[in-house]
Amino acid sequence: MSNVLTARDLEEIIAKGGDPNAAAQGAVLTPSARDTLRDYASAQRRADRMTSAESASAVTAPAKPLNSKSSKAELEALFNSPYCHALKEQLCDIGRRLWGRAYVDGNGGNIAIKVGEDIALCTPTLVSKGFMKPQDMCLVDFEGNQLCGVKKRTSEILMHLQIMKRQPKAVATCHCHPPYSTGFAVAGLVPPTCMIPEYEVFASVAVAPYRTPGTPEMGKLVADLVDKHNTILMANHGVVSWSHNNVEDAYFKMEILEAYCRTVLVTAQLGKPAQTMTPGQLQDLLKIKQSLGIPDPRHGLKECELCDNDEWRPGVSCAIPSKPETATSYDDEAEKTVQAITDQILAQMK
Repeated sequence: MSNVLTARDLEEIIAKGGDPNAAAQGAVLTPSARDTLRDYASAQRRADRMTSAESASAVTAPAKPLNSKSSKAELEALFNSPYCHALKEQLCDIGRRLWGRAYVDGNGGNIAIKVGEDIALCTPTLVSKGFMKPQDMCLVDFEGNQLCGVKKRTSEILMHLQIMKRQPKAVATCHCHPPYSTGFAVAGLVPPTCMIPEYEVFASVAVAPYRTPGTPEMGKLVADLVDKHNTILMANHGVVSWSHNNVEDAYFKMEILEAYCRTVLVTAQLGKPAQTMTPGQLQDLLKIKQSLGIPDPRHGLKECELCDNDEWRPGVSCAIPSKPETATSYDDEAEKTVQAITDQILAQMK
C-alpha cells in the first residue's frame, strides 16, 4: 500500500537534508504536500541561478587577458575553463528570463559578454533564448569571426562587438524585443523623462535609425550613441543595452525600460497630464547616476535645461489649432448696385 505524505512529512525530510522528491516517488501526496514539493523545486531553481551568478565572480579570470591573436590551444582552454562555463550559465539564465517575460519570440534576441581584450562569448543563432545550454555558446573576436563553439554564433553579433569596440567600459550587452519599448522604437520616440526615479538613474535612452539587422551599418548607428547612452531603441526592431558591470545588469536595463514604457502608456490613457519631477529633483537623481558611472547626456546641464519633452508627453494631446474661419460680410448697397448693372446688361442683350 502506498505511503501518504503530508506537507509536514516533507518539511521534516527537507530539514534533515533529505531529498523530498525521492521520498515522494510512489507515495500519495496531500494537496499541501504537492504545494511544498513545488515550492521546494522553485527554491532550488533560485539557488541554482544564484550559484551560477556567484560562481562567475568567484572563479578567477585569466591573469593575462587573451586576445584574438592568442593560440588556438589557449582560446580553447579559456572557452572550456570554469570561468567561461560560469559565464555561459549566466547567458542561459538571462536567456530564460528574456523568454519568460516575452521580451523575445522565436529565436530572436542575443547576448554577449567580453572575456578578453578583443574576444567575447555570445549566444548562438536559431536557438530560443528560453532553451539554450552552456554547450551552445560561441567565442568570437571583435570582427565577428567565430573562434570556438559547435553552434554558429548569432547573426547580430556585429552590433554587440561594435558597442564593445566603441565603448571600452562595456563588458556585456543584451538585445531583445520587449513589446512596449519596441513600440516606442517603431514610433521613433524616446520615452519622456522626469517621471520615474529608477528609469532616470539606471537608463539613458536614445533612438538609432533603422538599418537591416545584422549589418555593419546597423551596428555603427547604435555604436555612435553608446558614449552617452546605455540603452538604445533600434527603430522598427527592438532594444539593445550595455553594462559596465555584468550581463545581469545589462538585462536589468531591459526590465527597467519595459516597465517604464508600459507605465508611460498607461498614464497616457488616464486623460490628464502626468505629474513630473522638478528640475531640482531630477538633478538629485542625476548625481546618483553619475556616482554609479552610468552615462547620460544631461550630466553637467543646468536645472532649467533638464526636462526636455517636446516630442510627446503622456496625457497631453498636441493638436494644431484650426485656422479661424474668415468671416464674410456683405454690403447691401453694393449688392443692389451690382444687381442693377447686371439687369441693365441683360436687357441690352435682349
